[in-house]
Amino acid sequence: MEELRNPFTPGAGTPPPELAGRSAILDRASILLQRTQKGRISKSILLTGLRGVGKTVLLNEVNQLAKQLDFRRIFIEAHEEKPLAVLLAPQLRGLLLHLNRMEGAKEKVRRGLAALSGWVSSIKLSYDDIPIGIDIEPERGTADSGDLETDLPELFVVVGEAAASRNTQIVLLIDEVQYFKEKELSSLIMAMHKVQQERLPIVLVGAGLPVLPRLAGASKSYAERMFDFPELGPLADEDAAMAIAGPITEEGESISSDAVAEVVRITQGYPYFLQEWGYQVWNLASSSPIELDVAHQASAATTERLDKNFFRVRFDRLTQGEKKLLRAMAELGPGPYKTSDVADEMGLKITSLGPRRAKLIQKGMIYSPQHGELAFTVPLFDEFMQRAMPN
Repeated sequence: MEELRNPFTPGAGTPPPELAGRSAILDRASILLQRTQKGRISKSILLTGLRGVGKTVLLNEVNQLAKQLDFRRIFIEAHEEKPLAVLLAPQLRGLLLHLNRMEGAKEKVRRGLAALSGWVSSIKLSYDDIPIGIDIEPERGTADSGDLETDLPELFVVVGEAAASRNTQIVLLIDEVQYFKEKELSSLIMAMHKVQQERLPIVLVGAGLPVLPRLAGASKSYAERMFDFPELGPLADEDAAMAIAGPITEEGESISSDAVAEVVRITQGYPYFLQEWGYQVWNLASSSPIELDVAHQASAATTERLDKNFFRVRFDRLTQGEKKLLRAMAELGPGPYKTSDVADEMGLKITSLGPRRAKLIQKGMIYSPQHGELAFTVPLFDEFMQRAMPN
């Protein structure tokens, strides 16, 4: 069938044509935003899940919900290379300047800009090698100590007061939260705790790998009382089937139940893989309805495509020693794996795995579901490792 009409959209954070099985999460986010508008305190949300379950897609959906409700929105993606302060400063500057252009009393907003100016000066921020300048005299003694855990809560309070003075609300959307350093995550949690105590209109909706609840709890013991941690997994079979069949039906075509069942089976219901398989199924079909043999053909084509792109990009970032550790994990099956079993498979002492294990966690390739265990962050990566390193 014509590729031009292909409804499937494989990509990083690309919205699927059928957002199946995630309505409960979006309803929860909508209630959070609406309660914030009414001045009622609710837990912020930190989504967790493996790669490819649609965390970024949901953050974008929440962004659109917030836009419809006329929230001021800050959307950032955490990086290994860039600190939280560098990511936040230009966004806060833009937000406060926008508030400053609105009609009404400006004193709270000007104070927000002055506090941000002092904060920027105290931590000597630069962004893309260009110093962030704010043409306003800093407010001395507010958010300018140079200690992030002290300053960020103070800054958030001043920004929250500025938003309240304009009768507006702020949602902070953060992807890949697990990349923040321990002190940065602690500062962010403390800042959100402070605005919650002050009943100020700032909420956080973030997303990260499954380690996020543990990282947040280790950073601040009260984090579990401040956030909901919805865990995103693969779609239920019924939802996964709808994600495949729905877009095809919308285009006026059809697919057999056997073909749908095969795609659901091979993808294990992971949203990103459903888009990849759906894309290939459509392109390989010569007519409608799409039959089981086309689904089988799509598996070979999609696996090759994923191996060359989605999986290979991650594989090529690894050292040879890191690859060997992942290959040993894959040899043991789908996981999770006991660290001791991985060491035995490699013929090494468990203590010698420490540096490689730490680097792989830092690179976002593996995580520790619980003490003494390892697991892949990318679904089906164990199968790829066996293809990439047969021996």
